[in-house]
Amino acid sequence: MDTSFILTYLVTQQGCTRQPCIEDAVLSTAEAMSENELRGHIERCKNGNRLSQQWVFDRYYRLMFGVCLRYSSDTDRVQDMVQEGFLKVFTNIGGYTSKGSFEGWMRRIMVNTAIDAIRKHKVDRMDATEDEHLEVLVGVEEDEEEGGREFTVQEILDAMEQLSPSYRAVFNLYVFDNYSHQEIAEKLGISVGASKSNFAKAKRNVRTILLGTNELKVVK
Repeated sequence: MDTSFILTYLVTQQGCTRQPCIEDAVLSTAEAMSENELRGHIERCKNGNRLSQQWVFDRYYRLMFGVCLRYSSDTDRVQDMVQEGFLKVFTNIGGYTSKGSFEGWMRRIMVNTAIDAIRKHKVDRMDATEDEHLEVLVGVEEDEEEGGREFTVQEILDAMEQLSPSYRAVFNLYVFDNYSHQEIAEKLGISVGASKSNFAKAKRNVRTILLGTNELKVVK
């Protein structure tokens, strides 16, 4: 399977003034496409058609870069995740049955690839909603004077940049990728209790950052 265009594209992106930004993670595919057109390209990808692979890659690259960027702020590492993720997409596309969203199927592969990279590099010892605002998640405690507040998804993503890798991974999987704590524990090789604890601490740290009450204190 010739997917050299993936590496070529990633190399050319290094000289661009605008890398895909983290907000791309919460946007739907920018370019409208007909279902028939998409299905046609998917079927041709299953037969190894390079032009259709290029078509899929071009239209989903920024979105999938944004997905992986939620798991690492190192753009070089993120590009590696995206490259490996697309290779997995084209290798396993024959198993896509069209019963669910193709974009959702791809996102799942990218998330799994990002988590594999986290575990491989040992940076961690160890549905999410994509509405415009997330209220309950980072609202202050009921007994605090500020009362409940709403923050945009982008504000939350920016705050997540300051989390440790362990907290960031659990927070992403639980909030944005709709994994249960049992699933998170299995993926990260930690206990369910550790997953819940890391999420609680991550949520508290994100809240602290958003409210600007204190400097972020990461508990390891």
